[in-house]
Amino acid sequence: MRQDTDREYSAKKVDTIRKINEYAEKYSVLALAKIRKVRARQMMTLRKQFRDEMNIVVAKNNISKMGLKNRKKNIENFIERIIDQNAIIFTEMNPFKIQLLLDKNKVDLPARVGDIATDPVTLPSGNTSIPPGPVLSEFKEMKVPTKIDAGSIFISRDTEVLKIGEVIKPKLASLLSRLGLKPIKAGLSISAAYMDGVVFSGEDLRLDLEEYRVKIQKAHNSTLALSIEATYLTKETIPIILGNAALTAKALTLVSAYTTKETLPDVLLSGQQKANNLLNLAKRKGYN
Repeated sequence: MRQDTDREYSAKKVDTIRKINEYAEKYSVLALAKIRKVRARQMMTLRKQFRDEMNIVVAKNNISKMGLKNRKKNIENFIERIIDQNAIIFTEMNPFKIQLLLDKNKVDLPARVGDIATDPVTLPSGNTSIPPGPVLSEFKEMKVPTKIDAGSIFISRDTEVLKIGEVIKPKLASLLSRLGLKPIKAGLSISAAYMDGVVFSGEDLRLDLEEYRVKIQKAHNSTLALSIEATYLTKETIPIILGNAALTAKALTLVSAYTTKETLPDVLLSGQQKANNLLNLAKRKGYN
């Protein structure tokens, strides 16, 4: 029986190594994803959702290393990052896009003792619906300002109780549970990616899209302003440049009293305003 089990395990091991060999040859982009706290159902959902765009292999680290060895240029720099529990993603997708997709598919989980905060944990202000009692000392211990109103504990202001990377202790885990908060994000998280012989760290792949949007908008506005100032004609600048030219031409016609069909009403109005101003000035000086 033991020999049969060993042979079965050996066959699975060989098959996994062969599969990794095949995928490494087929795909140009590899990503190493941490699978800590990832539920089996969540992994199945990811595989199903992205089956046409990527293949995900979960294997023991030594098997993954054997499967990837000598398969690509500079792959050793990627292999040395295979530690802890991992899944290897094989795809043609840009690593930055992979990171964004995986972040969108993370789920929120209740905090457990010993969990590490994946984001800052903040207790929101407002009614906790928890009646006054011994729990007040826990709020006080965590320096969370509270007040009692209508038989419930209210948090006076948003208060951060945990920073990224800090370990969740028993009292905080219990309090978060009572508040119905789920501060732990579970899902695949890329720790490294390989593309065209270059290895990226997980931090390199995390983009603040709002920050980049603001930067791009500022760059666009600055470029547009310079183009208009230099009278550089593009699809975007032509309407603005022509509009500015029309306003400038109109202003010149008013100053010079040059009349055309389009400017005559404004020239006459301008002349009338000047005449009225002169009349008012004369009256102030005593001329009738």
